[in-house]
Amino acid sequence: MTSILSLSNEKIKVIAKELGLSEDELMKQSLVTFLERKLKEIKAEIYKIMNKYMISSIEDFERLYEKVKIEEKDSFEDFKRLDHLEFKKKR
Repeated sequence: MTSILSLSNEKIKVIAKELGLSEDELMKQSLVTFLERKLKEIKAEIYKIMNKYMISSIEDFERLYEKVKIEEKDSFEDFKRLDHLEFKKKR
């Protein structure tokens, strides 16, 4: 396992040098890009669920339950997923 890690570190050094960046800057930019892509994926999933129920927030979803506009048995998995995605988005 150590040799794989060392190889990866060597590749990072080569890539950073080729791009004219420090290793730290390469890692920072890579992490930012990765996190931005993940956030877009999360937002896209949130949008799909909200669009499905014509809502704009998790609170709207709760109101649909309160007003018995939707059945919990048919939508609870989406509710839980939306709640989890909102948590991940904020984090």
